[in-house]
Amino acid sequence: MNHRDLLLHRYFPWLLLSGILLNIPGLWLDIIEPDGALYATIAKHIVIHNDWINLYGDGHDWLDKPHFPFWMAAISYKIFGITGFAYKLPAFLFWLLSLRYTYLIAKELYNEDVAKIAVLIYTVALHSTLANFDVRAEPYLTACITGAAWHMLQVNARIHWSHIVWAALFAACAIMTKGIFVLITLGGGWVIYWLISKQFRQFVNYRWWLVLALCFVFILPELYSLYVQFDLHPEKVVFGKTNISGLRFFFWDSQFGRFFNTGPIKGKGDVTFFLHTTLWAFLPWSVGLVGGIVYLLRFEKNRDAIRWIIYGSTLVTFLLFSLSKFQLPHYLVIEFPYFSIITAYFFYELARRSQLQHLVTAQTILLVITLIFISVLLYITRIENGIIAAVIALAIVFAVNIVKYGNPMQHLLFKGYAMAAMLYIFLFQFFYPFLLQYQSGMQAARFIPEKNRHLPVAAYGSFSYSLEFYSAGEVKLLKNGELLGDFIDTAPCYLYTTAAIADSLIRSGVDAEVQASPQHFHVTRLKMGFLDEKKRSAAVEPRYLLYIRDEHTM
Repeated sequence: MNHRDLLLHRYFPWLLLSGILLNIPGLWLDIIEPDGALYATIAKHIVIHNDWINLYGDGHDWLDKPHFPFWMAAISYKIFGITGFAYKLPAFLFWLLSLRYTYLIAKELYNEDVAKIAVLIYTVALHSTLANFDVRAEPYLTACITGAAWHMLQVNARIHWSHIVWAALFAACAIMTKGIFVLITLGGGWVIYWLISKQFRQFVNYRWWLVLALCFVFILPELYSLYVQFDLHPEKVVFGKTNISGLRFFFWDSQFGRFFNTGPIKGKGDVTFFLHTTLWAFLPWSVGLVGGIVYLLRFEKNRDAIRWIIYGSTLVTFLLFSLSKFQLPHYLVIEFPYFSIITAYFFYELARRSQLQHLVTAQTILLVITLIFISVLLYITRIENGIIAAVIALAIVFAVNIVKYGNPMQHLLFKGYAMAAMLYIFLFQFFYPFLLQYQSGMQAARFIPEKNRHLPVAAYGSFSYSLEFYSAGEVKLLKNGELLGDFIDTAPCYLYTTAAIADSLIRSGVDAEVQASPQHFHVTRLKMGFLDEKKRSAAVEPRYLLYIRDEHTM
């Protein structure tokens, strides 16, 4: 045990620092479409108009996600300017906060060793890192859920009344990030714990009701904003209808309506989706997570019932996601702190019994598979500087296999971090920069000369959120030929469109020149035809940026 304690004491800060550094390059990469660029544009609208109440996106009043992530991004824009980095930075800071709270929760429920291992696992879990690059709501939501969970532990222990306020504030921010269903994630584990431990009086404990009451006080800014934007304006057309209530959508349609598939936004779901998604989304620790869950089912059922606030919350949330008709891989990210704690406890228990060697072998196999995967992808895509990427990956595998390890825990963690390093260096330094070349809207926006950045910009026949974000001002979405004609009359101006429409306009006599013709592909829906360098030209299509001159000044 002393050797393991010394290992964590010596290597924990260095592994943690390296894990955080592996996440940082994604902050400087461009925002990827669709959701990240849409959300960044909604926050941009807030700053341009200094309107912190009305959310506007996709060419109309926007009613989907609550305000909190957009407010955070807008504040960052105010400080740092409207850039991709400024959009991602607050989410990254919230992610760092979630690391801290993951540590505190694990230390409280287990011990400091488990807490350190859990943080190291969570720091480089695949989809957590991807969420720091392709920023949506998850980094904010995860931090707020873990923050509320830890302060609720302190409320339960009656440490200090201030934890009631902090628990309510974090819960409110989580609700203003994703919606009222967050309360099920936060409260589900506690309800199961109280039932298991027969603490039925907790259901009427004034502390919990005070947390809930304060939580609803803290979400008043969200409710007020929705009321002003939608409930006061029944004439607005939303989801193709009038008389849409923002408050009803917030409390029912956006959550229960989606779950039961009766709301205005519908989806299709597969009950097994998150089972197989977890296996790749939680890499490089997926094998450990599966083992950890099996271990809990076999040996942990009747020990330390308060840990059910973790196990219960994980189970309830996972079932909720699986039964819902709305299923996207990034939804799982809010489970990662608890996944990490479960996995860390399993690692710790195996280390205590000197039984980690099989997991070390599995981690080595995953490391080799990752090297093969990267090599094959580099060969198929023929990415620029692919030889350098392959050499880096091979060097990492070689280095991590010649190191002499003090014990299996060190061996396991180092192999996991080596796999993470291979993946994230490849993704952020080579693969995503390659993909972003085909995000045509962003590329088109950068062809607008600085001296003309004040001119009107519009899109017709093809729309791009990244065009809207990376253009200096707002981009008009033209939905019919009449609006197109009116826009052309405002020349000089810029029009983003398809090649066919651009050719038609020029043939019809519009005085326009092709400013740029970037290649376009939906980069978040990768297909072999695009990845294969030999077939790529047939999979992409051009988008045109037209500079339309003012005929009256010719």
